[in-house]
Amino acid sequence: MATTNLSSAMDIDEQAIDEGLYSRQLYVLGHEAMKRMAASNVLIVGVRGLGVEIAKNVVLAGVKSVTIYDPEPVEVQDLSSQFFLRQEDIGKPRAEAAVARLAELNAYVPVRNLGGQPGKEITVDLIKGFQVVVLCGASLQKQLEVNDWTHENGVHFIAAETRGLFGSVFNDFGPRFTCVDPTGEQPLTGMIVSVERDKEGVVTCLDETRHGLEDGDFVTFSEVQGMTELNGCEPRKVTVKGPYTFSIGDTSDLGQYKTGGIFTQVKMPRIFEFKSLRASLKEPEFFITDFAKFDRPASLHAGFQALSEFKAQQQRLPRPRNAEDAAKVVGLAKKLDADIDEKVVTELAYQATGDVTPLAAVIGGFVAQEVLKACSAKFTPMVQHLYFDSLESLPSTLPTEADCQPIGSRYDGQIAVFGRQFQEKIANFRQFLVGSGAIGCEMLKNWSMMGLASGPQGIIHVTDLDTIEKSNLNRQFLFRAKDLGKFKSEVAAAAVADMNPDLKGKISSKQEPVGPDTENVYDSDFFASIDGVTNALDNVKARQYMDQRCVFFLKPLLESGTLGTKGNTQVVVPHLTESYSSSQDPPEKETPSCTVKNFPNAINHTIEWARTEFDNLFVKPAQAVNAYLSEPNYLENNLKYSGQQREQIEQLVSYLVTNKPLTFEECIVWARLQFEERYNNTIRQLLFSLPKDAVTSTGQPFWSGPKRAPDPLTFDSNDPTHLQFIAAAANLHAYNYGLRGETDPALFKKVADSVIVPEFQPKSGVRIQVTDNDPTNQDTSADSSDLGELVKKLPSPSSLVGYRLNPVEFEKDDDTNHHIDFITAASNLRAMNYSIKPADRHTTKQIAGKIIPAIATTTSLITGLVCLELYKLIDHKAKIDDYKNGFVNLALPFFGFSEPIAPAKNKYGNTEWTLWDRFTFNGDPTLQYIVDWFKKEHKLEVTMVSQGVSMLWSSFIGKKKSEERFPMKFSKLVEHVSKKPIPSHTKHLIVEVMVCDEEGDDVEVPFLVVNL
Repeated sequence: MATTNLSSAMDIDEQAIDEGLYSRQLYVLGHEAMKRMAASNVLIVGVRGLGVEIAKNVVLAGVKSVTIYDPEPVEVQDLSSQFFLRQEDIGKPRAEAAVARLAELNAYVPVRNLGGQPGKEITVDLIKGFQVVVLCGASLQKQLEVNDWTHENGVHFIAAETRGLFGSVFNDFGPRFTCVDPTGEQPLTGMIVSVERDKEGVVTCLDETRHGLEDGDFVTFSEVQGMTELNGCEPRKVTVKGPYTFSIGDTSDLGQYKTGGIFTQVKMPRIFEFKSLRASLKEPEFFITDFAKFDRPASLHAGFQALSEFKAQQQRLPRPRNAEDAAKVVGLAKKLDADIDEKVVTELAYQATGDVTPLAAVIGGFVAQEVLKACSAKFTPMVQHLYFDSLESLPSTLPTEADCQPIGSRYDGQIAVFGRQFQEKIANFRQFLVGSGAIGCEMLKNWSMMGLASGPQGIIHVTDLDTIEKSNLNRQFLFRAKDLGKFKSEVAAAAVADMNPDLKGKISSKQEPVGPDTENVYDSDFFASIDGVTNALDNVKARQYMDQRCVFFLKPLLESGTLGTKGNTQVVVPHLTESYSSSQDPPEKETPSCTVKNFPNAINHTIEWARTEFDNLFVKPAQAVNAYLSEPNYLENNLKYSGQQREQIEQLVSYLVTNKPLTFEECIVWARLQFEERYNNTIRQLLFSLPKDAVTSTGQPFWSGPKRAPDPLTFDSNDPTHLQFIAAAANLHAYNYGLRGETDPALFKKVADSVIVPEFQPKSGVRIQVTDNDPTNQDTSADSSDLGELVKKLPSPSSLVGYRLNPVEFEKDDDTNHHIDFITAASNLRAMNYSIKPADRHTTKQIAGKIIPAIATTTSLITGLVCLELYKLIDHKAKIDDYKNGFVNLALPFFGFSEPIAPAKNKYGNTEWTLWDRFTFNGDPTLQYIVDWFKKEHKLEVTMVSQGVSMLWSSFIGKKKSEERFPMKFSKLVEHVSKKPIPSHTKHLIVEVMVCDEEGDDVEVPFLVVNL
């Protein structure tokens, strides 16, 4: 294999990493995998829709180089899915037309065109020098020829094709492929409480957390006392005994376990033995993508081979929905496998000329991840044949042969599958896209190729308040470096209108976020003007809000999300499925505050502590000073009822008087004293209050189990972490006061070493918070009688007119602002206190910045799945089993599909209802009318009426108020109770009522809509 210029490739990769281009992807792949990718040359043969989707994702990911080969001339139907082609490219060689636009995606990845003559397929001579070769849409004969060579010569090979709503992938990574990390998940780790000294060696973990290990995993140990031979031992194979126990084999010849210890999972390489395509055709190993179609891969395995044979015989593909051609394909397939599903193979033949963008996105995203696996040796490769279809996406009324004939349109590839009549439905659909980040960009690209909203009644609304940042360029492929700082929605809309001119004037870009404050923008008229909503959001709160709006306005919602190599899709259909908010993930488990404050035992605890310290030192004090200087009676209003008056006033005195720096050197002195306070004095006080030999009320050692006894740190300016803390803290403190920062290490070292540190004397009576139920840390020896004297030290606000500090605004993506530098150093110093393994800056940044890992491959695949559901919504499919929710994990790899869940049914009397039902009242009725209506129509007694946060009426408010409110028009009643006018754009009110039946039992009923 050619691996020339390896060091150069790695240097380029590091430079791109330093510039933030791969910031989200790094959390998926890691530095080592990225470096291996940066040494790999990839060849992609065939760049119609599928090929260009693969190429796009591989270029964005950052391999060493991408070369494309496709000398065939561009035809009009190529515009159905090849988003880097334009009308003016028709007649040019496909690769030549696409190469420049592919190269724009990533300045660090050279993209070149291998050339070639029309009609000439790739030859073996041309594939030498590449680490990965991908054939898209090649004949079976050509796949066999190329794979015979690659299998013998250590080159990774992938063949893929899409035919309408069908896709096929074959992987061969060679006779022995080593995968260094099959899952990509963080190694499991946990504390142990015992290890038995016997043949099985059963390890018992703390009761608080399950170990999470599986049979066959490997672990090693650290910090074990007694049975010290386990510390740093060769990885031992695990047999799971229970959620808190596992065995590690014979420990009978080891020392007697005493206490302590941590197990850490060890990722072991896995060897895969791939068969060549020629060998695997007869004995295929299928990768199942949908267990509801378990028997389908065998039929498609024969069907795709028959399709290739048909093309070899006829020099063309079967004509769209032509029964004669389909019968010939079925006949060829039955020679290979007499048990094929004839209906499926017939449909494959019908759609063979079809080229559908969502399917190309699904298969292209998947194959691109397989390419990255081949390059990086990270994640489990697919073994070995994948067959995928989305026949459910076909219209309920199947198109005729005449309806599917090409018409010389850019949509001919889609018309071949769905027909012209359905293409018109697609063109006149009206969709609202919420968010134009990674998923939003891919969604708009797919819609552009589909021709969504390109007709006279069609419209796409897209909103996103964000602007484009450098880190977006790695996965939000519609954006380029020239777009930095511009609004995402505007740039994305313009980019896809350039891809498909039919969308010019058909995309309305907005910057108003969705939420209660913009209901005057996204009002009832707006929702009446659209057919559906697609979310491309990155937070649950906004998703839930849009879900509520879709439920209220009875609009279908397409929901999706990604997390690294994982992704999910959900379709919400009025009256048919539950809503997005009907089921939610359990909340993330929060670390007890006492653990973070006093008893950390894992690096995420110290990172969380450091992030809080960042606010406590550089944000809140500056805000408090500014509030004191600008708000009249600040002390009286804000400190009067505070239990921490002394601490807050001391802080104001410190930041305004005693420790107010005039030079940068004074900021260094301040930082040095902060080091002493946090990493020496506080730890010494803790150990004074709770000595290392302290015992609990039951006589057990206090410092045991998850509680690790700390040790104070002695400042050492030669320690890089110590000095990093001083440098970052001093610069941030200087920023608070508007002083110019410094970066010279010699200055920090010189000044820090010259600081005279006051001798620390521990205090008696300081109570330590051991559990979250205990009072917070308190100094019981503190005397608050001198608060008045402290306040006198504060300068009066009138003496500092116009003086303000600069609170720091946390920004994780600017590597020059010292924010992540401080948090990394602060966290790692605390980790040293508690003998916890420190984390690198990269890991700290992810945890502290709550960065969501992301990679373009997952985004492509997930949006493809969403758009396959969009076809169904356009068709107004009415059965729940027509739709599919999906979950994928490309690392494993894994696909899972399920029917959406039907909405939960409630009942009052004999009437069943779901979240989609409501009572509607028109013409702004009175409260009396509504109460009477429930009694007359449903024999239900209204006991309470509320709107928003206002209780409008209840049965216990008294006769006088009831007589006053019953005759009021509903709008007047709302204004009367809330004491606020109803906004002029509001055309309806959502009202909730409590009712009881004739027996006096409370019953639930749908909400009310009062149209004004």
